[in-house]
Amino acid sequence: MTVAAAEPEPLRLTLPAHWFAVVGQEMSLYYDNVVLTETPENDRFGIECNLAGESGERCWKVTPTAKDAGDHSLTVTVSDAAGTVLGRASTSLRVIPANAGAGRQVALLIVGDSLTHATAYPNAIASLLSQPENPKWQMLGTHRPAGAQEGVAHEGYGGWTWARFTTHYEPNPDGTYNKRSSPFVFLGGEKKPVLDVARYLDESFGGKRPTHVTFLLGINDCFGADPEVPSAIDERIDVMFAEADKLVAAFRSAAPEAELGICLTTPPNARESVFEANYKGRFHRWGWKRIQHRLVEREIAKFAGREAENTFVVPTELNIDPVDGYPENNGVHPNAFGYKQIGASIYAWLKSRLRGL
Repeated sequence: MTVAAAEPEPLRLTLPAHWFAVVGQEMSLYYDNVVLTETPENDRFGIECNLAGESGERCWKVTPTAKDAGDHSLTVTVSDAAGTVLGRASTSLRVIPANAGAGRQVALLIVGDSLTHATAYPNAIASLLSQPENPKWQMLGTHRPAGAQEGVAHEGYGGWTWARFTTHYEPNPDGTYNKRSSPFVFLGGEKKPVLDVARYLDESFGGKRPTHVTFLLGINDCFGADPEVPSAIDERIDVMFAEADKLVAAFRSAAPEAELGICLTTPPNARESVFEANYKGRFHRWGWKRIQHRLVEREIAKFAGREAENTFVVPTELNIDPVDGYPENNGVHPNAFGYKQIGASIYAWLKSRLRGL
C-alpha cells in the first residue's frame, strides 16, 4: 500500500496594496514575512521593481533618493528550487519626499500592547520626526515609561488587547500600570463603565485632538487560538475585530479629522528554540506564524480601501527582520534593531499622510 505524501500548505503570499519609504531612509521587505511556510530558505524569491534595490538572502531593501519620489510597482515571485512558480503578488511602494509635512503640526497618539509599552519604537518615531524637514510634533498619551525620550508618550500596556482598551475598568487602581483602567473607559451616568474617548481627550489634553492615531495590537488577542483549527483562528479574529470596531468608531466620533492607522500585526521570531524556551512546548513558532499570517490577511481585507473614512493600513509586518530584528530569548518582542524598523515603517506611513498619499 502506498501512502500519498501530504500536499504542502499553500504559501498564501500576502502583500498590502501599498507600503511606504522616505527618501534617504532604508526600507526592506523580508521574504519570510509575506509567505506561510516553515522553510522560506527552500524557496527562491524574485523582486521586480524599477527602483535600484538590493536583493539579499532574506530580504529586498532600498534606500530611495530624491529622484525616486512617487509610486513604484513591486512584484514578488516565489519559486521552488526547480524553478516552478509557487506564487506571485504585487504591491505599490510609495516613496515620500524627505520634506513631506515640513512646518506642519502633528499630534500623534500611539496605542498598543507590550511592543508599545517598551517605548523603543515610539522613541524611534520621535527621533525620525526630530530630523530636519519634518513637521513640528507632539505625542499625546498618559503613559511615559522611564525609557521614554523627551516628549515621548503613548497608551501602550503589556498584555493588553483591543477588548481591554474598550472595556476594562479598575475601581481600585493602585497607581501602577498593572492595576488601572483603560485610559478610554470611565464610569458613566449610571455608574457603569463606558467607552468615552472624547472624555479622555478632554480631560487628558485639554480638549486637544490628535491628527494621527496608530494602533498596534493583535498578539494578545489571538496568540492562544488553536493553530490546527482554521475556524478557531477566524473565530478569535472575529472577536478581536468586534472590539476593534468599537474603538475605531469611538475615535472617529471623538476626533473625526484624525487619520487612524491600523498597524499590521508583526511576525514572530524566526527561531523555534526561542518559543521552546519561552513556552516549554505549549506554544510553537509555527503555530503563532499560522495565526499571525491569517490575522494579517484579514486585517488587510478589513481595513484596506477605507481611506474615505480616514482609516489606513500601516504595513508594519514587512520591514522587520525575523532573525536579526529579534533577540535570542523572546518569541514575539523585537530587539532594538527590530523596534527601530517598526518605528521606520510608522514614520514612513505618517510622512505619506502628510504628503496626502
